[in-house]
Amino acid sequence: MNMLTKLAKYPVFTIDDVKKIVGNEKTSYSRIHSLMKRDLVRKVRKNIYSVVNPATAQLVATRYQIACAITDTAYISHHSAFEYYGLANQVFNEIYVSSETKFNHFEYNHITYKYIASRMSEGVSDAKNTTGVRITDMERTVIDSIRDFNKIGGFEELLNCLQGIHYLNEKRLKRYLDIYNTQGLYQRAGYLLDRYKNEMQLSNEFIEYCKGKIGKSRRYLVSDTKDDSFYNSEWELMIPEKLFEIRDHGGDILV
Repeated sequence: MNMLTKLAKYPVFTIDDVKKIVGNEKTSYSRIHSLMKRDLVRKVRKNIYSVVNPATAQLVATRYQIACAITDTAYISHHSAFEYYGLANQVFNEIYVSSETKFNHFEYNHITYKYIASRMSEGVSDAKNTTGVRITDMERTVIDSIRDFNKIGGFEELLNCLQGIHYLNEKRLKRYLDIYNTQGLYQRAGYLLDRYKNEMQLSNEFIEYCKGKIGKSRRYLVSDTKDDSFYNSEWELMIPEKLFEIRDHGGDILV
């Protein structure tokens, strides 16, 4: 079995992986350089390589496999996790990568890989049937995306993703909310998940749990709609006037 065939077993690989095959670091760099000159291997960034599929002239590695190889603790999160699960209305040219180790944003093949500081280690697992991809579970993805929608994806896209979810595990939702433990997140998550509780199979007890954590502070659900908002006393939130007037593909208003 030649070296290229052995490397093709890895979605992405490093010089250390090559060294295991050829025996020493100097020879590893020499062999990789030779393969790159023949466009059989491409360098994504420092010490991240992937074999080229001759049938497509594209890398064997997917964008998600590249993302998870950036650091030892990297995983797919936020809107990119919704994309992976097939719930995103739009496919962005950005991949959101949470990691305990910071890295600089970078672009490869018209995809920008964006660093997000990992705030917890729970709710992350290996993706099923895909080698080399670690991703937040659905409940963690929902909570993270509600928490950070102003920075990632936007509010309308968040609602589009939430509308496609048919089940959420309440214990996991509570666990992730409690780890973040911020009143504003309990407010926003509680309000939004209350809207979809039947579709997501959430109980009234879960909604009441969120209400019990919101405190007395009045907040804006969406900060950039201050001039067109009304007060919801149940959740102590200022809600955009036409929040749920999001049209489906057929033009019907979902209110």
